[in-house]
Amino acid sequence: MKCQKIAFIVFILLLGSICAMTRGTEEARSDERATSSVAEAQEPNVFELKGMGIEVTYSTTSFTGQPQLTYRDKKRTLTFHGEEIRQVDSEIGQQVTVTLEQVPDLRTETLTLILPAINVEGAGTSFQTNAILTTHRTSIGGPDLVKGVLQTYRIKTLRGTARTVVF
Repeated sequence: MKCQKIAFIVFILLLGSICAMTRGTEEARSDERATSSVAEAQEPNVFELKGMGIEVTYSTTSFTGQPQLTYRDKKRTLTFHGEEIRQVDSEIGQQVTVTLEQVPDLRTETLTLILPAINVEGAGTSFQTNAILTTHRTSIGGPDLVKGVLQTYRIKTLRGTARTVVF
C-alpha cells in the first residue's frame, strides 16, 4: 500500500511537471506570436503622395543609400538626392524640405513635407498629410532690404501611401 501511495505521488508530480512544461511552451508560443506581430509593423521608407495639383515621392533611402525626393506639378518635375533634402524631426512629425526654385534678388521657393510617424503593416498604410510651399522673398542686400512679409505659405493637402521597400 505504501508503494502504491509513493507511485501515485510520483505520478502526480510527473503530471504536474508535464502540465507546467506545456503551459511554458504555450506561453513561449504566445510570446513568439506577439513578437512576430510587433516585428511585422515596420517604419516606412517610401512615401507616395498626391493632391491639389502636385505629386511627391520620397524615399528615406535608395539603391545609392541616400534619400531621394521627386516633386511634380503642372509646370515641372524635379528630383533631389542626398544633401539636397533637409530633414528635421519635430513634435508634429518629420519635416522634409527641398528648394524648388531660387531667383536671385527676388525669391526662393521651398517645399516642406510633413510626415507623421507610421507603423506599416502589410503592403502599405494610407494616410493624409500636408505639404507647405513657402515663398521666401530675398534681396541681394539681405532680408533687411525686403519690405513687408518675408515668407508666404501655400498649404497643400496630400493623400498617399507609406510603404517599406527593400533596396
